[in-house]
Amino acid sequence: MSSEPFFRSLQEHYSKELPFVAYSKPRTFQIRALLQKDQTLHKIENYAESGFVFAPFDIRKDAILIPLSMSKTLMTEEDVILEDFDVLKDDSVGDKESHIALVQKGINSINKGDFEKVVLSRHVEINNLNADPLLIFKRLLHTYNSAFVYFWYHPKVGLWVGATPETLLQVEGNDFSTMALAGTQEYEGVMDVIWNQKERDEQQMVTDYVTNNLDSFTSKLDISEPETIRAGNVLHIKSDLIGRLNEHENSLQKLIYALHPTPAVCGLPKIEAMQFILDNENYNREFYSGFLGELNKGVNIKPRTGKLNIENRAFTYNKRASHLFVNLRCMQLKNNSATIYVGGGITKASNPEKEWEETIVKMYTTKSVLS
Repeated sequence: MSSEPFFRSLQEHYSKELPFVAYSKPRTFQIRALLQKDQTLHKIENYAESGFVFAPFDIRKDAILIPLSMSKTLMTEEDVILEDFDVLKDDSVGDKESHIALVQKGINSINKGDFEKVVLSRHVEINNLNADPLLIFKRLLHTYNSAFVYFWYHPKVGLWVGATPETLLQVEGNDFSTMALAGTQEYEGVMDVIWNQKERDEQQMVTDYVTNNLDSFTSKLDISEPETIRAGNVLHIKSDLIGRLNEHENSLQKLIYALHPTPAVCGLPKIEAMQFILDNENYNREFYSGFLGELNKGVNIKPRTGKLNIENRAFTYNKRASHLFVNLRCMQLKNNSATIYVGGGITKASNPEKEWEETIVKMYTTKSVLS
């Protein structure tokens, strides 16, 4: 399907106030969509379901499913044509004093030994927007091709868009991969940058956490050396973790619960850091720093060819695949306003002023597509 009828179908579905999701995976120009046939609010029960999952930061709350069996699937291979647009002229950056006080409180708790790391966030509301949501989605597609870009809507929940650089989990059969992502600095035209000890330590914390939590699920685990990656106008440190799952009942659900929320969006230890967040951020993150993506999608796998299995070349077998992303660099759209969410990892080496500046840089990813 070409992009014009694709987006026309999305607009018609949205006008009828019916749930849907449209998304593009990193470094592709293919856009997919699931258009749910009615307004039913489907909730995840055990992660054996198939469709698109949209889960909140607080794992105790309901994760929403757009079921594959109850939806029409659309797909386009074409790039979206978009004219240049004017970037929003808005100086809203939020309450600096409150965020710096929150960061300092986090540092004080770390120094007391309450936890090693906590990820503290804030939100900013931008009013008087004149861009429609689908146009914002198109701008994200053009601007952040290396990210997972999405537009998610349910009339009983709300409307969210984003461009996240972080994979939570990718599973195909028993093979899986995830990443440890941390550290932030502004991209200034070069990838060969120097990371200070605070960022390197933070990234190592995430890597160690993921490794330890996967130990009981895996028969094999390979970890890549840390590398610098770009996500829009910022750089991060990333390590890839690739392995194979042991056979477990409800292994996907157990794996998700073991990983989410990761130290990149919560902290270490998880329970203590999450409690500090819930007690002190003074707002509900909702789906920010939750996760989203394809859940138990069927894929066809062709057998390897060779002299011993030439007769099998015409056959394929099915596997179930899931590709989930952490919901970062996102915003919630409502009427003519956008609520933008940003945060940063706090350790004992954090500087509150610099942490504030980091959130300003991160905010540009989403703010840059508003007008």
